[in-house]
Amino acid sequence: MTDRAAHANSFGPAAATYERGRPSYPAQALDWLLPGGRPRVIDLGAGTGKLTRQIAGRGLPVTAVEPSAGMLDQLRLAAPGVPAVLGSAEQIPLPDASADAVLVAQAWHWVDPVAAVPEIARILSPGGRLGLVWNVRDERAGWVRRLGEIIGRPEQDRDTTVGAPFGPVETATFEWTELIGPERLIDMVSSRSYVILLEPDERAALLSEVRRLMATHPDLVGRTEFTLPYVTECARATLS
Repeated sequence: MTDRAAHANSFGPAAATYERGRPSYPAQALDWLLPGGRPRVIDLGAGTGKLTRQIAGRGLPVTAVEPSAGMLDQLRLAAPGVPAVLGSAEQIPLPDASADAVLVAQAWHWVDPVAAVPEIARILSPGGRLGLVWNVRDERAGWVRRLGEIIGRPEQDRDTTVGAPFGPVETATFEWTELIGPERLIDMVSSRSYVILLEPDERAALLSEVRRLMATHPDLVGRTEFTLPYVTECARATLS
């Protein structure tokens, strides 16, 4: 297994941690990503269904597609009644033209675009939309920058190249903050593929450093809740 494949396949055993630790997405980002009307939406690489639930909360028909059985189990617990199937961007187990929009949250960097783009085009209706979205920690805040230094791993590449048969890619960013507490921050860090794959003693040492940060940084010390700032990066393209 390649290093990239190991990281991509690491999330299943940590699905419960992922569900507790990862943020949702700002409403403005969904407004921008989703087409108007009442589109049929596929949440591709849905994880534990963070985005799936937000789409369903808008009253839109949504189907979740996720390659990890462990993540899919968490999704079904969190979003009972929402159709959810095992599949990948390269092999989507859905009929032709069965969706008006496909959203990919925190997952496009794990995808093989050469195989995924025609497969996504297959399940989209004419004029359908592909939307990509990532939550990125805003390291302009001092403690968040220090957190990134402790984690010691840059954010994954966010290449938004799509290509034919889709038209030009448009991009937008949205700044927002999430209110979290110490244990939620630990879960967020623990849910990263790099941290999941560490040896147990290395993972414990890294999480100890995160706890030290919360115990000593002036913006965090003694607080049971604090805001974690994000920049949500979005891209969208329409099927030609």
